Amino acid sequence: MIANRGEIACRVIRTAKRLGIPTLAVYSEADAAAPHVRLADESVCIGPPPVSQSYLAIERLVEVASAHGVTAVHPGYGLLSENEAFASALSAKGITFVGPSPEALDVFGDKIKARDVARRAGVSPPPGTDGPIAVDDAEALAREAARIGFPLLVKAAGGGGGIGMQVVQKEKQLAKAVASCSDRGRSAFGDPRVYLERYVTTPKHIEVQVLCDAHGNAVAVGDRECSMQRRHQKVIEEAPSPAPFFAGDGGAARRKALHEAALRIVTSVGYRGAGTVEFVASSEGELFFLEVNARLQVEHCVSEMCSGLDLVEEQLRIAAGLALSDAARSHELRGHSIEARIYAEDPAKHFMPQPGTLTRLTWPLERSWLRVEAGYEEGMEVTPYYDPMLAKLVVYGATRAEACARLDEVLAETDIAITGAGGPANTNVAFCRALVASTPFVDATYDTATAEALAKESR
Repeated sequence: MIANRGEIACRVIRTAKRLGIPTLAVYSEADAAAPHVRLADESVCIGPPPVSQSYLAIERLVEVASAHGVTAVHPGYGLLSENEAFASALSAKGITFVGPSPEALDVFGDKIKARDVARRAGVSPPPGTDGPIAVDDAEALAREAARIGFPLLVKAAGGGGGIGMQVVQKEKQLAKAVASCSDRGRSAFGDPRVYLERYVTTPKHIEVQVLCDAHGNAVAVGDRECSMQRRHQKVIEEAPSPAPFFAGDGGAARRKALHEAALRIVTSVGYRGAGTVEFVASSEGELFFLEVNARLQVEHCVSEMCSGLDLVEEQLRIAAGLALSDAARSHELRGHSIEARIYAEDPAKHFMPQPGTLTRLTWPLERSWLRVEAGYEEGMEVTPYYDPMLAKLVVYGATRAEACARLDEVLAETDIAITGAGGPANTNVAFCRALVASTPFVDATYDTATAEALAKESR
């Protein structure tokens, strides 16, 4: 059973079919006509559109899995993919959760615990508080902020995806930011705890894809650069990271050390499955541990393009108790891959989602070096209930320059029209083309503030 929706559900079903594994799709009433429903061997409606009543309804999902003789559940990404309670509920019914153990989910689902794991593995997180800090303790907040220094980050302990995180430039902004992040953490994750962390200026977001089985095999499937972001959410991702500090003397050694650090962190807790170890880097190449995403990432495709691996297949092997494939254990990385996330949103209006009907949807012509991972078809509704990502365009090139040119080529061929309640709605296709053509991207000097700065300039 695929406990998810959209493009990731389609992507998991595709690998399962190739392996001869029967699939069961679940869907909300809003997704009755979605492609993943048609692609699966069976499908079951699990509730009304709101995620709390459908895709996040643990009892309902476990009930469906049990009733249909499901032996394994793939959670995709987002939603319940890192939910310890969901993994435990499935395990109690004898159903395999395709992901790490509930214990690993508990450790890495708590950013404070994850920071401690990294430190014990000899990998430094950004300087910050050792544990949660009381929201109403003004004296402690001022003392810790002075020790860490401004600018700093306030972060929700149970957060993810940029939720419950704020940059604080001055002390007078601190109390309000702490209260806001605590409230966001409570509402989004049921966890009001927050902590403080040094904000790395001009930060680059670099991550390492890992695979670990129960037979002592652990590999890093290269790294990715995910610094083109808006609202702390990624828009353009590429593999490998083209950061200047990975070039020239010492660059290869620095990259190798990063991969080794990622593996030390996950193997220190007996991690099993696919995962991503995220780091933040300064412009000089000083790297700090951020967090572990204990699941498949949206951007896993660029790692697949450069390695030739099917990461979903490796996840299924690990979940079945098998060792990593020979290909995974001996893979070689080649070329360069870039992914653009296509959203129904308006960059000129602070990336506001654009719900409506997909009255025209034309993807690029097929190429051997292109993947179009789509969760929508022409005529479908983009509803306000879910993330507005329509698809991912993923290209491969022998060089980064070739990959950039190919991405621009396929973005130019992408033709999307959305009719909203008030008339035509927008997408970020043109914005993605502008990002890839921008000087910071071409020079690989971009950081996590670049995309929003470029959007602001164009308004």
